[in-house]
Amino acid sequence: METIINIVGGVALLLWGIRMVRTGITRSFGADLRHALAASARNRVTGLAAGFGVTTILQSSTATALIVSSFAGQGLIAGVAALAIMLGADVGSTMIVQALSLNLNWLSPVLISIGVFLFLSTENSRRRAIARALIGLGLMLLSLRLIALGSLPFRESEAMAVLVGPLTSEPLLAIVFAAALTWASHSSVAVVLLIMSLAGMQVLNVQLAMTMVLGANLGGALAAVGLTAKALPAVRRVPIGNLLMRMIGVFAVLPLVPYLQPYLAVLGDTPERLLANFHTGFNLALVVLFLPALALVDWAARRIAPDRPATDDPGSPRYLDEGALDTPSVALTGAARETLRMGDAVKAMLSAARDVLRTNDATLRKTVEAQDDVVDRLHEAIKLYLTRLTEEEMDKAESQRSIEILSFTTNLEHVGDIIDKNLMELAGKKIKGRISFSDEGQRELEAFHNRILQNLDLALHVFVSADEEAARRLLHEKTEIRDLERRYVENHFRRMGERRPDTLDSSSLHLDVLRDLKRVNSHLTSVAYPILERLGALTESRLIDETEPSREDAVPPLGAQPRREDG
Repeated sequence: METIINIVGGVALLLWGIRMVRTGITRSFGADLRHALAASARNRVTGLAAGFGVTTILQSSTATALIVSSFAGQGLIAGVAALAIMLGADVGSTMIVQALSLNLNWLSPVLISIGVFLFLSTENSRRRAIARALIGLGLMLLSLRLIALGSLPFRESEAMAVLVGPLTSEPLLAIVFAAALTWASHSSVAVVLLIMSLAGMQVLNVQLAMTMVLGANLGGALAAVGLTAKALPAVRRVPIGNLLMRMIGVFAVLPLVPYLQPYLAVLGDTPERLLANFHTGFNLALVVLFLPALALVDWAARRIAPDRPATDDPGSPRYLDEGALDTPSVALTGAARETLRMGDAVKAMLSAARDVLRTNDATLRKTVEAQDDVVDRLHEAIKLYLTRLTEEEMDKAESQRSIEILSFTTNLEHVGDIIDKNLMELAGKKIKGRISFSDEGQRELEAFHNRILQNLDLALHVFVSADEEAARRLLHEKTEIRDLERRYVENHFRRMGERRPDTLDSSSLHLDVLRDLKRVNSHLTSVAYPILERLGALTESRLIDETEPSREDAVPPLGAQPRREDG
């Protein structure tokens, strides 16, 4: 039992080390790596080279597959170029296996020491990310040593012989077992290194280990297929094409495994070197076999994942790139773009609500109510995306931006609810009761409505630009809207005093519309608070160098929502 615990602990440390390397590299150079992949789509050769280079650095062909798939889904990379990148990525993922097949145990404490010292001695986010990658490499080396030591008792274990026996006699079972293990861990590198360690300790014979390496290569392709299973067809084709190439390669090489060992031994006769060379050689063979035939592979992938009939679902997110979750700066940019789409949907609702209140158009009213479902779906998608993003470590600025996006999308969702559940309910009463506002009252309501629409545009500008002057102007608009509402209410009461029939009939609706529009404005102006707070333009209770606002307009603390006003 202790032996199994030691091996499982070593494997867990290996997976964690690989994760630290990947996250450290993506935190430091993620945007540059994505740019390199996007720029490599000129032809197959440049794509192959970029895939090799990026994955050698990133050490995750699955991460590369997700990035390339998202580019393909956006039409930035053609199918053939994307598959060429994946061929290069598969070769690149073998480089760390090559390095760790050497006796580098002495390097582990060096890398960990340098990484820890660098991490503790700086606050720079990029240097800390590089330190994380160094620590991860050190932990990977350390884990291989732990796995090797933990495997010693298995060399003479009869139970282990019983377990390994079926895998030795049934190569297909060995492939399936290794593929399942790789799919579960989402890391072909980790599984190949584990197989190498067990073979090095003579727990596995070399021929079985080679067969299991084939299974690990197959499982490495399965992970990306599973992660993109619910994506658009254009996104799914790249992982599917990569899986097709690996499946063909695995079943073509499997009958040759018993005959390859003598040739591989020329390059290195230790089990670790032999398996590392076999792993690299297999992926190089795929390059030679499929690079000229990528158009055919792309055709097959298109047959498996054909284009769906064109549908433009406004509630479906367009910019929430799953492949960007390992690069917070890129993911936050996509979330901000999706938030602008949400803002456009809210603006369409607010503009249509004005027309409904003016024309009593019942059909348009139902359209506005349906649009709220779009806003709710976009809000939910952005919220879940950013929640997943927070699983990756972000620096202070990225964490703050994530909070700002969540806060603004929540306020936009509240605006949509006010329009749907309040303004449209009032519009329904107006339509059902055949109520009309007075001409003067109608003009005032439309002027007020238009002012709110302008503030919505200003709020979206502040959200994108973080412009201090625009944020100050938006915050001042809250005071202006409050004063304007007070003046319009006074005008309404004056008309009531004159006993105007249309004013008397519409009084309750008129005042409620003013109140709800004022609430909408309060949610919109809230985007200015975190911007001004971050720029140091706020004190506890007022704008710096500005006149003191009323209690109603007191600045809430960062992250807090302004008080909901009820007019």
